[in-house]
Amino acid sequence: MNNNNDVGRRISILSNQIRRQFDNTTSVNGVTGVQRKVLHFILAQSQEIDIFQKDIEEEFNLRRSSATGVLQLMEQNNLIRRESVSYDARLKKIIITEKAMQMKGQVLQEIHLLEEKLKRNISDKDLELFFKVINQMSKNLE
Repeated sequence: MNNNNDVGRRISILSNQIRRQFDNTTSVNGVTGVQRKVLHFILAQSQEIDIFQKDIEEEFNLRRSSATGVLQLMEQNNLIRRESVSYDARLKKIIITEKAMQMKGQVLQEIHLLEEKLKRNISDKDLELFFKVINQMSKNLE
């Protein structure tokens, strides 16, 4: 039986390759690839709106427990802090620390380089088709 055309298997392999590439990138302070992706999201979004754990869960399709673990590690690494908001005591917005701000350029560069590497030698037309197919696969699993 030839498993080379098993969609789930190929996506899993690609996902592992991306994670390894991201984790192997030279980064300061032992920040993991997942933490850098979350940090990138917070850096980009928090300039316009307040960011909460629920936003992280939705953006990365994480369960609450997984998002909690990532954010707790980021707090321990002094990348973020959480502050209560005046309009809802249950909510804590995520605030970027000075340490994280100093890493911003490196984080953005690492993500940009990985994206460029992934898209190398792929036409815009093929990328458009890829996104169409992968979005449909995601909908199929909902």
